[in-house]
Amino acid sequence: MINSKNELIIKDIKKAINAGKYEVNQKIPSENQLAEQYGVSRQTVRKALGKLIDEGYLYSRHGSGTYVKQPLVKRGNSKNIAVVSTYMSDYIFPRVIQGINQVLSDNSYSILLKTTNNSRKGEAWCMEELLSKNIDGMIIEPSQSAISCQHQVLYDQMDSMGIPYVFIQGCYEAMMDRPYVMLDDVEGGRLITEHLIKLGHKRIAGIFKADDTQGILRHKGYVKALQEAGISYDPDMVTWFHTKDRSTKPMEGILRLIENGVSFHAVVCYNDEIAADVIKGLTNIGRSVPHDISVTGFDNSLLAKSRGITTVSHPQEELGKAAAETLIGLINGSLSRKDAHVLLKPELVERKSTL
Repeated sequence: MINSKNELIIKDIKKAINAGKYEVNQKIPSENQLAEQYGVSRQTVRKALGKLIDEGYLYSRHGSGTYVKQPLVKRGNSKNIAVVSTYMSDYIFPRVIQGINQVLSDNSYSILLKTTNNSRKGEAWCMEELLSKNIDGMIIEPSQSAISCQHQVLYDQMDSMGIPYVFIQGCYEAMMDRPYVMLDDVEGGRLITEHLIKLGHKRIAGIFKADDTQGILRHKGYVKALQEAGISYDPDMVTWFHTKDRSTKPMEGILRLIENGVSFHAVVCYNDEIAADVIKGLTNIGRSVPHDISVTGFDNSLLAKSRGITTVSHPQEELGKAAAETLIGLINGSLSRKDAHVLLKPELVERKSTL
């Protein structure tokens, strides 16, 4: 939240520098130009520029103006690690952060925690703020990772500054060469669909998230299992949803299949939260789970455990530990970036929601 013109000027200039609009040693607009642009006094502009000089973004030349400063390399001296997550909910993140914190604490690091609400603008804002601080590295859960990243320049800037980072849970397609620690979502999607096939189900509906790589990969595993069993893939049996419509679109897709008289006796859901909503929705219209329709989730969250949902394990704490260990290896040089790719293996967890 920007609550003053002074803060707006600071934010805009940081954003312009991070986006490469201004190069190192390039002169920025004068105090008079900025004052006119923002409708403020020169004193307000001078205060904002002073703050940017103090933070190392700019430097001044007496009688000449203000220029972009060469960024300092910040590595291996602050003992601060930034962790950027999509949500701070009690779904799976607390166990992930528990694993991260255990390894970082054992190595005398402190955590700076930020959340994006799965917004790409939110992610860029968090990164811009964190790049103004002295951090040794960053662990990032990318926001809407299936959509092209519009702020890759910020990751490139971290590379130039010598700040290592590790993606967790997902990774932008254009940056799959960067370090990551993820669950093998393709194998997870294959495992859970194969389980339903072995139970005798052939008409299996699917619900997947379209704007993150986890949803894309879990769908890929779903298709793979069908193909391995000789079952034709029917795109009409699949409902895709986005972050913004996750509370309504999944169940609407299932209801549409039922209303259209489409025969299916099982549903593969993107995660446990969607599975719980689908079970509730089916129960509300008089369908019994699993006797009429089997439903599966993904992540083996507390929600799945409490509601008896057949799901796929998500080793949250292990993932957090692996991410922290990978980042520390990058910081101390014991691990190269090309070797910093970790895929954790999922396992099937069978409960009472399938029959």
